[in-house]
Amino acid sequence: MNSKKRGLGRGTLWNPNLGAPAALLILYVANAVFTPRFATVSNTLNMLLQVSTTMIVAVGMTFAIASRGIDLTVGSTMGLVSVIVALLINHGMAIAISVALGSALLIGFLNGFLISRLKLDPLITTLAALIIWRGVAQVVGDGQLVPFAHPTFEALGKGYLGPIPIQVVIAAVVIAGALFCIRSTLFGRHIVAVGGNEEAARLAGIRAERVKYIVYMITALLAGLAGLVETARLAMGDPSKVGVNAEFDAIAAVVVGGTPFSGGRANVLGTVVGALIMQVISTSFNMLLIPFTWSLVLKSVIILFAVFLQRPKEV
Repeated sequence: MNSKKRGLGRGTLWNPNLGAPAALLILYVANAVFTPRFATVSNTLNMLLQVSTTMIVAVGMTFAIASRGIDLTVGSTMGLVSVIVALLINHGMAIAISVALGSALLIGFLNGFLISRLKLDPLITTLAALIIWRGVAQVVGDGQLVPFAHPTFEALGKGYLGPIPIQVVIAAVVIAGALFCIRSTLFGRHIVAVGGNEEAARLAGIRAERVKYIVYMITALLAGLAGLVETARLAMGDPSKVGVNAEFDAIAAVVVGGTPFSGGRANVLGTVVGALIMQVISTSFNMLLIPFTWSLVLKSVIILFAVFLQRPKEV
């Protein structure tokens, strides 16, 4: 009985602890056999490098979905952070990063206010905010690329710690922090409780509004961090393209990883595995010279299949 409770619930068909890792293993082994030079150290590190920002954003999305919400503003947040840090980097790295991440926190606070205090639907609210903040990013950057030269800041996206890219290290730290939060802190248990049954959580003394505020601020902050890393990698701010479709990549990783849209569960490691599955598909299609559009089709099928398996079983 207890093992069932630790899953998505007694009425589901999907075991998030086994399904996604098994799929990742099958995909990796199949590509190791059929895709030349796929299972090399350099290619594996390159895949980790490419997926690291998605992982950072997806960890925040896991918190949002676990609380029975969603945040579609993460991509726009990345774009706004990108142009802000590029415009301010010549005034000092500390100032640029502080203002950029402060802007991300403001976006998260406003999302939390609209969703928690005004009781607006998370999907519609963040969809509207997605458009608003992408527009603000375009206005702030005057719709132009903002190049810069700052080796110290660029190391966030281009540097290495030994053989490991720094952005991979950043993603690993974020993942470890999220795991600790969900598994070992009272706040992590509150997120799951609010997502599982908000009214019951309130009756138990949990301040659900406060939990949602913090969740959306964490999601925005991690999106801002991903925007910093991406901007450092590009050595320019790009209000038009940085973070485009990041929200959909993050949601795909979360869903495939086993965190249900119905809330009440946060599978951080599953999200990481889900992001890796999507990256393995993209990399293998690229190495086999299969058109990128077909990888999108396959990813969509995988997402639908994961949602299908997570559906409640009729009793």
